[in-house]
Amino acid sequence: MSRSRLFTPITLRNVTARNRIVISPMCQYSADDGVANDWHLVHLGKFAQGGAGIVMTEAVAVSAAGRITHGDLGLWNDGQIAPLKRIAAFLRANGAVPAIQLAHAGRKASMQRPWFGNAALTAQDIARGDKPWAIVAPSAIAMDDGWLMPHELTVPELQGLREDWRRATLRAVEAGFDVLEVHCAHGYLLHEFLSPLSNKRSDAYGGDRAGRMTFPLEIITTVRAAWPSERPLFVRISAVDGVEGGLDMADTLAFVGEAKARGVDVIDCSSGGLMGSATAARIPRGYGFQVPFAEQVRRDAEIATMAVGLILHPQQAEALVVEGKADLVAIGREALFDPNWPLHAELALADTKGEIGDGTFDSWPQQYGWWLERREPGLRKLDGPALPYRKA
Repeated sequence: MSRSRLFTPITLRNVTARNRIVISPMCQYSADDGVANDWHLVHLGKFAQGGAGIVMTEAVAVSAAGRITHGDLGLWNDGQIAPLKRIAAFLRANGAVPAIQLAHAGRKASMQRPWFGNAALTAQDIARGDKPWAIVAPSAIAMDDGWLMPHELTVPELQGLREDWRRATLRAVEAGFDVLEVHCAHGYLLHEFLSPLSNKRSDAYGGDRAGRMTFPLEIITTVRAAWPSERPLFVRISAVDGVEGGLDMADTLAFVGEAKARGVDVIDCSSGGLMGSATAARIPRGYGFQVPFAEQVRRDAEIATMAVGLILHPQQAEALVVEGKADLVAIGREALFDPNWPLHAELALADTKGEIGDGTFDSWPQQYGWWLERREPGLRKLDGPALPYRKA
C-alpha cells in the first residue's frame, strides 16, 4: 500500500520513526519502588506490535520525592535501569522508537493512585501502605484545600534537582531510549515554575516571565548536555493554564523560543492541569481540542510539534498532518481501547484510496499478518457487514 502522510517516516536528528503516530505517556501507577515490571513490558510492548512509530513511557520520576504516587516509575538509582532497558529493546525490536518522559511531580507528588480517589492521601491509603512523603514546589502553596503543603525549594536544592535530572538522563541513555521528553506540563514541578499562579518567588527563579522560565530552561539545558546530540529532545508543555491569571499563549511562545534555542526538537502541546488532575484542561473539550496549540506553536515558533487530545479517527489524524497543524500525532486512551490503532488506521486510510488487497497485512507483525492475510480471501466472499477497514 502507498503511504499516507500520517504513515510517512519522520527523521528527527539521527532517529527515524516509521510513521507520525506517538503513544502518549500514560501513568500506570503499578511500579514496584520505581521499578518497571512485566505489566509495563506488556503494556508498552503491545503498542510497538500495534504499529506506532514512537512509544513513550509514562512519566519517570527523577527522584523518589518526585513521584506522583507510590506506583510511579523512576530512574533515581541504577537498579531501575535494567527493566527499562528490556522494554526499550523490545520496542525497538518490534519497529518502534523507544522514548522516555522524565518528570518531577512537585506539589502534586505524594498523591493517591487514581483508582483510590486521585486526590490527597487519606488514612485509608496509609493503611494500605501508601504513606505520604515531604513534597517540594517553587513556592509554599498547596495545590488545593486538604492537600499537602510543599516546602519552598532553596537555591541549593534547585542545584540538587538539576543533578537528579542529569543522572536520570544518563540512566535513560544506558537503558537504550532514543527519544527523551522533559515534562513541563500538567501542574508538575517545571510547570509550577512557569505559571504565575504557583510561582510567587521573589528571587531569580520567580517574578516576571523570564524569571519563572529560568529553572525549567536550566533543566532543559542540563538534559540536552547529558543526552546524546544525535538523539532528539521533546518538551511537553501545558500551552495554557485555562485559569484566569495563568499561563497564556504569549508566555508559551516565549518559553518555546528559549527551549528551541537550547536544543529542543519537538514541542508536545497539551494544556491545563495546574489545579486538579493531570488531564484537567479547563478548556472546552471536543475532537482535537488541543490541536490549535500545536498549530500555533509550530507556525509562530517554527519548531516541530506533537498534537494530542481526543484524536480518535484516522482521517482526523491524517488531516492535521497534511494541513501542517502538527508533525506528530499522539494518542493515549484511544490506544488503550485499541492497541492496534496505528495498523487499523493504515488500513482505513488505504481503503479511502481503494488500495486494500493483496499485501494488506504486510505492516503487521508477521506472526499475525501471515494468519490474517490468509483469512482475507474467505471474508471477501461472505455476505454481511463490511469489514472494519473496508467500505460497504
